[in-house]
Amino acid sequence: MNQPRALVIDDEPDICELLKLTLGRMDIETETAADIATAKTILGAGQIDICLTDMRLPDGDGLELVEWMQTNAAEVPVAVITAHGNVETAVKALKLGAFDFISKPLDLGQLRSIVENALKVSPETTGQPSQLIGRSHRMQELREMVDRVARSQAPVHISGESGTGKELVARLIHDSGPRGDGPFVPVNCGAVPAELMESEFFGHRKGSFTGAIRDKIGLMQSADGGTLFLDEIADLPLPMQVKLLRVIQEKTVRPVGASREESVNARILSATHRNLGDMVASGAFREDLYYRINVIELHVPALRDRGDDVIELAESILRKLDSTATLDGSARRALLGYSFPGNVRELENMLERAVTLCTSGTISEADLHMRPSGGANPETPTFTATDLGNQVEEVQRQAIVEALEKTRYNKTAAAKLLGLTFRQLRYRITKLGIDA
Repeated sequence: MNQPRALVIDDEPDICELLKLTLGRMDIETETAADIATAKTILGAGQIDICLTDMRLPDGDGLELVEWMQTNAAEVPVAVITAHGNVETAVKALKLGAFDFISKPLDLGQLRSIVENALKVSPETTGQPSQLIGRSHRMQELREMVDRVARSQAPVHISGESGTGKELVARLIHDSGPRGDGPFVPVNCGAVPAELMESEFFGHRKGSFTGAIRDKIGLMQSADGGTLFLDEIADLPLPMQVKLLRVIQEKTVRPVGASREESVNARILSATHRNLGDMVASGAFREDLYYRINVIELHVPALRDRGDDVIELAESILRKLDSTATLDGSARRALLGYSFPGNVRELENMLERAVTLCTSGTISEADLHMRPSGGANPETPTFTATDLGNQVEEVQRQAIVEALEKTRYNKTAAAKLLGLTFRQLRYRITKLGIDA
């Protein structure tokens, strides 16, 4: 394997020498340039695997070079060296396509981590995420954006309605990028009690508060070397938003009760179904944190805006359910005409219920138990996005219990009565907690 080659661009000889020495110990051959013009010449000649550039250079600034590289050397990951605390410049660099940034004075451990991640980026490390099913224009755009942002270390905010698959998108960004072999740590910000939030996120030391009987590693440290996914970040209370902002900017955490900060290397992905811009305007979400996490925004389209994708998704879900059931014409037309307030999650629940209740092997519109698009029919059960899952599970539970009672708890006979395989029935009995 050829020795990796780095290009360091800085007009301070001491910085160039320090970086050259550090990279040399990583078995990386290093070239240096004191200005943008020289750097462009070297990059134009090819065979550079990573670029590190200062922001202030004699003939321009690093942002100009980052922007130029997106057209002329897009395959080369570039990290920028910023002045301490200059968050605005770092965010601009990331928006323009920089892989990552490091602040002065240089933390050599952090530098080595950035370089190692950058060298993992190659055309082979990313690809079209096949789990994002659908041929609509919006899904094609989403797949392309996931593939592009996976190469970067920039914070990404994923917006979209509930049930559209925001966590799936976050996992794909993680899996497709250089951190794919590291941990992916998802956390629902709305599910963590406010009084425990700092301890959960940053950890604590034994004896730091009542009940702290041992040291605890926080979620941020658990994601070191990988990705921390902050789902429903809009639910973070304001005091925690301040602490999170500092962690993202400084790349350090201080566990509760600790006297020293610890370096942490985790990429931050976030998501919410709420409008963060409106929350910033109302004072419910900090503007500085908003701009820090929203360096790149990905929007996951609602299912009703994806056209024929709903049929492709439905068929994929039926395969995952290990079902041989098929959709007839009435079911396909109904799916295409439905607004899906609960999006993909609602479709999954709808089909799981239909498979349970369908006895003919063919799912019709009647088996889907849809709410009419013009409003609720008094004779049709109403399923909202919030309570749909519970309603579906209750219908399934009742049907399975009745079938078990009819067959005197003979699971094979009950499965046949329900039109399920034995394995499907056993799965649902376990999932629904039925005492069989």
